[in-house]
Amino acid sequence: MLRIPAPAVANSDGEQLGVATPQFQDVDLAPVAFRKLEKTTMLLVSGNAVQSIVGSLQFNSAEVLFETAVGVVVDSVLYTILSNTASTSDGKTYVYSLELRAPDR
Repeated sequence: MLRIPAPAVANSDGEQLGVATPQFQDVDLAPVAFRKLEKTTMLLVSGNAVQSIVGSLQFNSAEVLFETAVGVVVDSVLYTILSNTASTSDGKTYVYSLELRAPDR
């Protein structure tokens, strides 16, 4: 699940004054594959799945989506996104690689 900030509530005095508690929403990322690296984890995400999320949530691009995201939730653990890379072929992105770091324990 990709954890992103929830949209602001229109006409909310608390939001306008900056006193509202931030809300988040989890968005399903599927299909995905994991690769364990020496100190981090690589998450490979389908390009079609990411483009579907970008379109439905009205982000400008996948890069903006990943930069806005709080992280990736796996088995109730929030991983930090360190970097994202798009792999393309014939001008179309077929996979996004997210480098993830587990929380310090």
